[in-house]
Amino acid sequence: MAIINNIEKLHEMLVNKEITPLELVNESLEKSKSVQDKCNAFVTIIENPKITNVTENMLSGIPFGIKDNYSTKGILSTGSSNTLKDYIPIFSATAVLNLEKAGAIGVNKTAMDEFGMGGTGTTCHTGPVRNPWDLKRMAGGSSAGSAAAVASGVYPFALGSDTGDSIRKPAAYCGIVGYKPTYGMISRYGLFPFASSLDHCGCLTRSVKDAAIVVDAMKGIDPKDQTTWDSQNIHLYDALNGNIKGKKLFYIKEIANIESYQNKSEMLKKHLANFHQTLDILKRLGVTIDEVSIDKSILASLPSVYVCISCAEATSNMSNLTGIIFGPRGEGNNYEEIIKDHRTKGFSPLIKRRFVIGSYILQKENQERYFVNAQRVRRLIVDQMKDLFKNYDALIMPVGSGIAPYLEDDNNMIDNEETRILEEHLQIGNFGGFPSITIPNGFIDNMPVGINITGNCYDDENVLNIAYALEKEMPYQGQIAKEGENE
Repeated sequence: MAIINNIEKLHEMLVNKEITPLELVNESLEKSKSVQDKCNAFVTIIENPKITNVTENMLSGIPFGIKDNYSTKGILSTGSSNTLKDYIPIFSATAVLNLEKAGAIGVNKTAMDEFGMGGTGTTCHTGPVRNPWDLKRMAGGSSAGSAAAVASGVYPFALGSDTGDSIRKPAAYCGIVGYKPTYGMISRYGLFPFASSLDHCGCLTRSVKDAAIVVDAMKGIDPKDQTTWDSQNIHLYDALNGNIKGKKLFYIKEIANIESYQNKSEMLKKHLANFHQTLDILKRLGVTIDEVSIDKSILASLPSVYVCISCAEATSNMSNLTGIIFGPRGEGNNYEEIIKDHRTKGFSPLIKRRFVIGSYILQKENQERYFVNAQRVRRLIVDQMKDLFKNYDALIMPVGSGIAPYLEDDNNMIDNEETRILEEHLQIGNFGGFPSITIPNGFIDNMPVGINITGNCYDDENVLNIAYALEKEMPYQGQIAKEGENE
């Protein structure tokens, strides 16, 4: 099937008229329906998308998926929440428009944890997303549908958003590539806001090269988003040469070494051993890799800092979800009763808990103790990382503490205090707005795992080139998930 090819190959086939955009889109739509039956990956399948002409742009005529928190004009955009279950926007997000200008064709809206608040892919208003490698397991979140669809070969790429690890962890769980560029490289205009200082737009693909092609088209300064910056001198695709000899990377000793853990489970042993074996590949490529120690009290604060900042910002950002401006109207005799009814019925228990936490943190008497202190710790973490980036090209780390958990097994949910930092260290990339990419790093117990590379702000070319060179040394580029394939 043509759809399994990478973007370069598909463009070549389109230019040579070996396949047409219409045939490619129809194939993608057919695959979407099959994957929906298995994985529940979509909120909306766009049955009659506008077919574009093939041009010199490599994305022209290529189908793709759009996470359902990107506004799409005239197309249902729910954020996977019942509060917006019937919402059809009158405008499209800048990132989507940029891809459409390049000739790419959106064919579906992918399911996600409600408003991006979750790492499991189980809080979508349409039901949980299943991992295509094992339908009993999670795809990860919040970009669950995008990850499952790309891993299943529905199309070469899909859009995601990342507030804590919501592109990069699903990529690891599904055996694909997940890339969030430096904060502000891609406009967030039209992305439903979760936590504005942490939210990043990005993509999920099956190769580093495809990620570079996609973000080259998505990025750019946007007067509608004042956090964007001029990236016209950054050319991600052109910078991929695979030459990384002499580069210097580091990993965090307290997180990535098995000796740091008292409870050395077999899964954890396999996962960290796999990570260190991959470091040996980089060393053979001429890369220097150092072990760096960071104060455990700072590392242990990561999850709490994230909760404080993200819940506070989410509570503020989503105060407009009243059921009066848009969304299904609540019942009541006055506006207060209408809003209360709308929000009570519309939000899932997880979202309600986060709003309660955020409201408490933002109360005047609590702001200094919680919100302001969280921002201070965030600054300590970011400053320490920036000091390290003066001497190193990137941070390299394992993603999560193992393979994707089972959907039905609550005991399998990662809630172990000792491994929590291993689960949540990717939040560092959001605290500092750093470019960060996850690529496949093999299999454990027949399920994929990932490895992550994070670099300094605006150094996206370097980060992607390191990932590209490593990817070339491993046999996981372009892989398509098939349940039970690695048994």
